[in-house]
Amino acid sequence: MPRVTEPLHLTAAPGRLDAVLADLTGVSRSQVAGWIAGGHVEVGGQPATKASLKLKGGEALTVRPPPPPDATVAPESVPLDVIYEDEHLIAVNKPPGMVTHPAPGVTSGTLVNALLGRMTLPEQPGAEGPDGYRPGIVHRLDRDTSGVIVVAKTVEAHARLAAAFKDRDTRKTYLAIAAGTWKAEGPVNVNAPIGRHPTARQRMTVGGANPREAQTRFTPLEAHPDGHGRTLALVRAQPRTGRTHQIRVHLAHLGSPILGDPVYGRESAVMPRHALHAHFLTLPHPATGEALHLHAPAPDDLLTAWIALGGTVPADLEAPPPERA
Repeated sequence: MPRVTEPLHLTAAPGRLDAVLADLTGVSRSQVAGWIAGGHVEVGGQPATKASLKLKGGEALTVRPPPPPDATVAPESVPLDVIYEDEHLIAVNKPPGMVTHPAPGVTSGTLVNALLGRMTLPEQPGAEGPDGYRPGIVHRLDRDTSGVIVVAKTVEAHARLAAAFKDRDTRKTYLAIAAGTWKAEGPVNVNAPIGRHPTARQRMTVGGANPREAQTRFTPLEAHPDGHGRTLALVRAQPRTGRTHQIRVHLAHLGSPILGDPVYGRESAVMPRHALHAHFLTLPHPATGEALHLHAPAPDDLLTAWIALGGTVPADLEAPPPERA
């Protein structure tokens, strides 16, 4: 995405103001909307106040973008639960509430800030892009998803780990509480493409705009009725693809959204965040190629919520999952 810093004087084409400016400048409509809301856009010499303003074509448009924010990402002294570390990579049990890397509007408190407080991360090409500063990052977890995340410590390790994720040479297993009407007694394979929601642009949905292949295998570890017409389930989720919000979307698609997920389900009195945890991750080591098995134990808040809902904790919960079919 281009970075516009100098004043622009443009001639409008017919259409919505935000769409026309996005086409003329090459930046996103969300950034254009920010310019308009901040008073940085004029139409015919007058400040524009609505992104939806209809243009007839031929109007004089002036854009005076605000100065870009400070791109410096500061190292921060934040304790980390390190699962594994060597000279090539580090694996961390990410706590809920921590963003993976800085992004527009989020410049501190991220995993990258914490890692920079203890090491140097590789400055590979593309580490600073429109989605934020992400040196060493090869995969992400949502802010409120806890568990295993791996970060590369060298450019070479980043390239090999990124290739492993892209080529599906990794094996990921999550733990979740499904809070709807779970019906299956055995594993369920969901093969349902995921795309951007047509109206709620921060959400994903089965189908949607530009859908991409998405496959997840769900295995119930325990299920029981909650006394209100629902059947809750403690499930193991093994995504075979890596789409945004994939597990959350697929469980909602099954009628069993994740407990405490306000986006795809609803908030919960017993779980202050969505009950999703990256439990196990197996991947080829970037230097040796040997399988590296990583494990972040089930978090207390998820287990406490499950017990509060009447569930019990399976004795073999922390045993490595079987190879997926």
